[in-house]
Amino acid sequence: MSSTAITNIAALVTNDPSLGWGSPRSSKFESGGGSPLGLIQDAAVVIDGDHVVWTGESSKAPATDNRVDAEGRAVLPGFVDSHSHLVFAGDRTQEFNARMSGRAYSAGGIRTTVAATRAATDAELEANLTRYLAEALRQGTTTFETKSGYGLTTEDEARALRIAAAHTDEVTYLGAHIVSPDYADDPAAYVALVTGEMLDACAPHARWIDVFCEKGAFDGDQARAILTAGKAKGLHPRIHANQLSHGPGVQLAVELDAASADHCTHLTDADVDALASGNTVATLLPGAEFSTRAEWPDARRLLDAGVTVALSTDCNPGSSFTSSVPFCIALAVRDMGMTPDEAVWSATAGGAAALRRTDIGRITPGARADLTLLDAPSHVHLAYRPGVPLVSGVWRRGERVL
Repeated sequence: MSSTAITNIAALVTNDPSLGWGSPRSSKFESGGGSPLGLIQDAAVVIDGDHVVWTGESSKAPATDNRVDAEGRAVLPGFVDSHSHLVFAGDRTQEFNARMSGRAYSAGGIRTTVAATRAATDAELEANLTRYLAEALRQGTTTFETKSGYGLTTEDEARALRIAAAHTDEVTYLGAHIVSPDYADDPAAYVALVTGEMLDACAPHARWIDVFCEKGAFDGDQARAILTAGKAKGLHPRIHANQLSHGPGVQLAVELDAASADHCTHLTDADVDALASGNTVATLLPGAEFSTRAEWPDARRLLDAGVTVALSTDCNPGSSFTSSVPFCIALAVRDMGMTPDEAVWSATAGGAAALRRTDIGRITPGARADLTLLDAPSHVHLAYRPGVPLVSGVWRRGERVL
């Protein structure tokens, strides 16, 4: 292993408030001018092997085997995309075109992807997965979670998880995406399959279990049964909650200590209070609202209540076909009431919290050396210059991959 110092960094986002200061803020994070980003100006970071071992002022950087001059650009933690659906085949261009022409979005379009995914070979599914992972990496994503959910048979769900597990540790069993078309007339039998034979086959390949708790998918009682069965098999819950309408998903997430309640678009005051008092992260997915012309989640309401918020892409072929965390940051700032600091924190440290990880989403000694170099002097440019490919360097586990 060799050591590398990245020096002459205009602004280093550490996500450790004890290490530095931030830009002016109006959020709950404001504390004498401090910021959760822990910004260090004129900074350097030292990598040894696959971990960060030092951060500080560039002029004080210790001797290392290698040196990289950031030339006055910003460095931040690699993005943590804690919600994606990347094991699939086909696309839904026609559905998107129809929706942009006036047709409303519903959960039913998933069946189109289910048919294409079942028909695809393992090699085709893996090639599709790696294509989108490479696309995300070029945009600064160094950790991602991904789900099954487009097979909806025991064999197809298990193979999706096996394929995903070859590329990430953050694998989620989502047999309960929708009721399988094969069980359209007997949802109870499908829930029995998801909590029985399918769970047995899938649990060895996954860390998480998820359910789409929504009208047209699974109700609160079904979701509780599915997540409880998963917990008994050693899988930790996550949940698609309150995306299309008010419902029991968020309350159930907090009750079961789910790591994350995802979407959180339609919330009551009781939902917000529950999230603020529990350990469940509210993961917001603005790409879905952008692609469905739906109501935006109110991030400001959540943040002001003290809820931990993550930002992720929800990359999937139906409702949010983007792999770009920078795009989601820009949407969150423009349309969801987040400051640039909050959005960047939520896309890095927030995503790590949604995966219950402490080794990623920050640039501090002991953290995994996942870094993103921007062709800009500040992280604020991610929202300030939307759509511009600002990521000019990526380190993953200490290795420069871009």
